[in-house]
Amino acid sequence: MTIALSSIVIDAAEPEPESAFWHRLLGGSLTRTPDHHFLRVDGFPVIVVQRAPGQVPPGWPEGDPQQIHVDLGTDDLAAADEVALRAGARRLRPTDDDDPAVPGGGRVYASPAGHPFCLRQT
Repeated sequence: MTIALSSIVIDAAEPEPESAFWHRLLGGSLTRTPDHHFLRVDGFPVIVVQRAPGQVPPGWPEGDPQQIHVDLGTDDLAAADEVALRAGARRLRPTDDDDPAVPGGGRVYASPAGHPFCLRQT
């Protein structure tokens, strides 16, 4: 028997801005239904953004726990930072909190629905 990660499901009060953000950030193909948007990207499990009326973004790092977050690896943290911001991310910490030259260094963001994620230097 094997168990494999088949998808990551992200709640959002409105799926469109959240799925569009992840699509701009990661590429791939996006399929929409009224309540679920499916993002398929080579090398990733399917990312599903599901409609969750009343979803409230986590208040992390200052308030409520983050619930879950995604770490994305990159070999060019500065370039990935620009892509993330253009895609609609907002920084949760200033960029001077990290050193891009240090392996494992990273930057912390929130998606449009407020879900935290990190870009980490690989």
